[in-house]
Amino acid sequence: MNLTLKVWRQKNRNTQGQIVDYQVKDISPEMSFLEMLDVLNEDLLRRGDEPVAFDHDCREGICGSCNLFINGRAHGPEAGTTTCQLHMRKFSDGDTITIEPWRANAFPVNKDLSVDRSAFDRIIQAGGYVSVNTGGVPDGNEIPVPKDIADRAFEAATCIGCGACVAACKNASAMLFVSAKVSQLALLPQGQVERKTRVENMVAQMDKEGFGACTNIGSCAAECPVGISLENIAILNREFLAAKATSNNLA
Repeated sequence: MNLTLKVWRQKNRNTQGQIVDYQVKDISPEMSFLEMLDVLNEDLLRRGDEPVAFDHDCREGICGSCNLFINGRAHGPEAGTTTCQLHMRKFSDGDTITIEPWRANAFPVNKDLSVDRSAFDRIIQAGGYVSVNTGGVPDGNEIPVPKDIADRAFEAATCIGCGACVAACKNASAMLFVSAKVSQLALLPQGQVERKTRVENMVAQMDKEGFGACTNIGSCAAECPVGISLENIAILNREFLAAKATSNNLA
C-alpha cells in the first residue's frame, strides 16, 4: 500500500509543534502500525532527516508503552487493540492517516509522538500498593478469596496504564485508570490495610497532576484496549465517599 501520513512533529515540550506530511510506499498489510512507522523512520534516516520519536516496548499489547492518536481515535480504528497490535490491513491503499500524541495537560509531549506519562507513576506511588510482612514467601492459597471477587479484581488488574482513557476523554480525566487500580486492591483482602488512605491519596494526587473531572460520557471505556469497565468508577466513588466519611483528612 502507498499511504500519506500526517504526523505531529515537535522538538520538545517547550516548542510549538506542527503536522508534517510524509509518503510511505509498498507497505505490507501484514505489518503492524509501529512497523510501518519503522519504515518511515528508515526512509527519513536515509535522507538525513530526523526520525519520528514514538513510545514502544514489548509490541505485544502488554506493557502499555505505545500511545498514538490515529485518525482521531486512541490506538486507532480497531476496538480492543493497542497501537502495536493494530495491523495495516485495517487501512486501504491511498489512505491518509493522521498520527498525533496523547492530548492532555498532564501528559506533556517529550518529542513528536512521545509523551511523559509519569503522572500515572506518581498516582500509583501515592497509594497503589499493599502492606506485607517481610520474610518467606507465603503460600499462594493462604488467604482464601471467593472466585467472583478474584475474577473482578483480575479484570481491574488488566489495566496496562497506556493512557488511552485520558486521551479519549474530553476532560482528560484519569478516573478509569485510577478506579481500576483502587478497585483491584479494594476487592482483595490483602488491600484492606490501606483501603481508606489509598483512595484518598490517589484521588488527591490525580487532581494535583491536573487531570480533568469525570462527566460519565464513557468514551474512556469505549477506547480502552483491554476493556476496563465503567463499573470501576462507581466502585471508586463509593470507596472515596466511605473513606471521607470517616477520615481525619479534611482536604
